[in-house]
Amino acid sequence: MTQSGSRCRCWAFSALLWTIPLAVLAAGGDGGAGGGDARSEASTPEYKQALIFIQAERWPEAIALLQQHVKGARDDADGHNWLAYAYRKSGQLEPAFVHYRRALALVPSHRGAHEYIGEAYLAAGQPDRAEYHLRELARICYSTCEEFVDLKAAIVQFRAQPAAAQSRP
Repeated sequence: MTQSGSRCRCWAFSALLWTIPLAVLAAGGDGGAGGGDARSEASTPEYKQALIFIQAERWPEAIALLQQHVKGARDDADGHNWLAYAYRKSGQLEPAFVHYRRALALVPSHRGAHEYIGEAYLAAGQPDRAEYHLRELARICYSTCEEFVDLKAAIVQFRAQPAAAQSRP
């Protein structure tokens, strides 16, 4: 084989490796803020509509669609993470914890679930539990990923509040 033929194949292979992650992201992969696995269920119209509702902060609508989604796709960590996120943002921490834990049981290295459950623990006035998930993120992404940076900032902000503001129901 000629050297130029080898370069051509190498370039084509390299281009293919770059297009796969882009296609996954375009199809709704990396959902739930990172770390989950891209699944065909994530490309359903209902799932996409739920993400639009989340973007618009329409929590009840997102919750309704995502509840249906996870009933049919019980092993979709991203679906559980997004459902938990919508519950948390609507002020419903208990069901949020249920679905964050499910997402982490499915994908223990799910960065988005670690970040968001940490933020939920802060909302519940439990910073020590949030710091556990910060340590997990440090282990998973060596303190360089966006989820680690965001959770660390939230913990610092929480710790800077007066003690009365930290004790939440």
